[in-house]
Amino acid sequence: MKKKIAVYKGLFFIVLLVALVTALYLGAYDFNQSVFEIVSTYFNTNTHTADSFVLIELRIPRILMAILTGAALSLSGASLQGLFKNPLASPDLIGITSGAVLFAALTIVFGSAVMHLLPPFFRYVLLSIMAFIGALLTMWFVYKMATSNGKTHILILLLSGVAITALTGAVTGFLTYISTEEELRNITFWSLGSLAGSNWWKVCLVFIVVLLGSIRLLSKGKILNALMLGEKEAAHLGFDIEKTKREIIIIVSLMVGCVVAFNGTIGFVGLVVPYILRFVFNSNYNILLPLSMLLGAVILLIADTISRTIVVPAELPIGILTAIMGAPVFISILINYKRKLK
Repeated sequence: MKKKIAVYKGLFFIVLLVALVTALYLGAYDFNQSVFEIVSTYFNTNTHTADSFVLIELRIPRILMAILTGAALSLSGASLQGLFKNPLASPDLIGITSGAVLFAALTIVFGSAVMHLLPPFFRYVLLSIMAFIGALLTMWFVYKMATSNGKTHILILLLSGVAITALTGAVTGFLTYISTEEELRNITFWSLGSLAGSNWWKVCLVFIVVLLGSIRLLSKGKILNALMLGEKEAAHLGFDIEKTKREIIIIVSLMVGCVVAFNGTIGFVGLVVPYILRFVFNSNYNILLPLSMLLGAVILLIADTISRTIVVPAELPIGILTAIMGAPVFISILINYKRKLK
């Protein structure tokens, strides 16, 4: 089994490298030199050209953001599926994404009234900050609803997530109705997801959050495997179940809230990637968690490369592409469940 895992890790890593190199060269702008020549000239002579600007300031940050976002969403999805013991669970299910969308819509519609009062930097990051706050507030509300006497009830957590998603969806719909044409375009484009706004400071911030969060989540493989037996059985094995629930929910909320705040909503990645891996490794979370990160990074990088090249010089929102890729897999999950019920 260890040899098999090493082979898959190596395979995913090679595919990721190939996708990364391919993404460097593909885009609306064609380089006059090779990537290595551009980087060498930029750092050795400090010469700023159109090639160096597109590569270093636009394309590389976007590629790194795609890798980090794919890894974060997939790892979060796999962790929640293990916690809920449900392969249909995803970060969207507990309302994190919908909370971010609501606060982003509020900022787009009403933010212009206070925008002129803010320093230039805060005007630039206001939308991302508000979306992140929305994700955290939604997580806090859902978690408080589901927690009683120090215990977190998974069923109440899921139902609270469904309720808050419906409520925030209704408010977002109302904001869409009263918005101007330009505001409507901004809400629509943001809610469909895009990595076009990636830059180095955003990449660094997301990297720190994903790195710290993934270190903790990757260590939860054993306890998630134990939870497959049931909460009582896992507790008898010596695991602190309530602490694990709190930790996973908070870390997932922080990771997903961070990437959604910068990139908008990108659906199905956290749902589809762990499901694909289960065909090979069943529900062994010691294997699923790290491989989900790698495969999620690969899939989102490929999806983003397609989204920015398929309708050049325009750009297809990446959320549309991930939905097209993920919907058939989601349907296959439902078909498999239906067969098991017979």
